[in-house]
Amino acid sequence: MAWEYSEKTKQLFMDAVHGKPGTHLGEIETPDGMGEHGSIACGDSMRFTFRVERHPTDATKDVIVAARYLTFGCTSAIAASEALCTLIEQGRYTPIDALKIQNTDIVEFLEGLPSQKIHCSVMGAEALEAAVFNWAQKRGVDLARLGIDMHADEKDEGRIVCQCFSITEPYLRRKIRELNLRTIPEITDAIKAGGACMSCHQVPGGLQDLLDEIWGRSPTKVLGLTQITMPDPDAAGPGKPALSPYQFSKKVEQTLDNYVRPMLRQDGGDLEIIDIKDSLVYCRLTGSCQGCAGAAHTLRMLVEQKLKEMVDEKVRVIQV
Repeated sequence: MAWEYSEKTKQLFMDAVHGKPGTHLGEIETPDGMGEHGSIACGDSMRFTFRVERHPTDATKDVIVAARYLTFGCTSAIAASEALCTLIEQGRYTPIDALKIQNTDIVEFLEGLPSQKIHCSVMGAEALEAAVFNWAQKRGVDLARLGIDMHADEKDEGRIVCQCFSITEPYLRRKIRELNLRTIPEITDAIKAGGACMSCHQVPGGLQDLLDEIWGRSPTKVLGLTQITMPDPDAAGPGKPALSPYQFSKKVEQTLDNYVRPMLRQDGGDLEIIDIKDSLVYCRLTGSCQGCAGAAHTLRMLVEQKLKEMVDEKVRVIQV
C-alpha cells in the first residue's frame, strides 16, 4: 500500500537521504542537548541533538543554533525529523521556547501526514522534550521552578498497558489528553500503542477503559462506523444462538476490515481470505507481510485473537 504523502514530505525525505546541503541528518558531537524517543524494535527510533549559543549570564536565554537527528523509520519519520530541525533553526528558539513546538506544527510544516503516520510527528516532539531536559540538567536550569513538567520518569514508572511497545499508563493518560485522542485507532496512529497484538484494546485497564475514564463512556467513531464499547449482542456465546454461515462470514469480514487490516496496512501489509469452513478461517498475508518471519505469530496473535474476541471464541485461523 502506498501512503499519500505530500510533495513537501517526499522532497524533504529525498533531500535528507541524499545528503543535500542544508539538511539535518547526522549527530552533533558533544551536544548541549540530546534526547531519544522510540525504539528500533518497535519500528521507529529517533536521536535528536542540538547545540546552543550560550548566554553569558542567563542559561534560560541560550539560543539553539544547530539541530541534527538520527532516525530509524519510514519516509514520514525522516521528513518529520527534518521538519523539526528546520523549525527550530529558523525560529532561533531558546530550548525552553522550543518546547512550544507541537506535533501539529510538524504536520502543518509537512503539509499533512497520513493519519496512520501521525506517530512520526509525535516522536519528534517527544525527542525534543527529552533533549531540552538533558540541556537543563547540564546547564543547571531548574525547569520545575519555571513551572515546566518534563515527565522525566513517566515512561519508566507506572503500569505498562501496551506490552508490545512498553507504553505505560501515565504516558498514555497524558498523550490522550494532550492530543485529544478519542478512539483506539487514534491512539495507535498517534503513539502506536495497541498497534501490534491488540490485546490491550478491551482488557480491564486497557486502552478502552482509559478512554472511558478520561472522556466518559459514549459512542465513538471507529473507521466510519459507530461503536459503543459493550459486548456484541450478535456474537455467539453461552445462551445465544450460533451464527449462520452467512452471518459468521460477514462478521469475519467486518472484523478484519475494521480492526485487523488497518493494523497490517500501517506496515504495508494486508490479508486475503481464501475460504471459511465452519469456524476455520483460511487466509494468507499479502504485501510486506507476505513471507515475513513473524507471519505465523501475526496470524495467531493479531488475526485469530481479534476474531475470537469479536466473532466467536471457537475461531481458528489457518495459514494458506
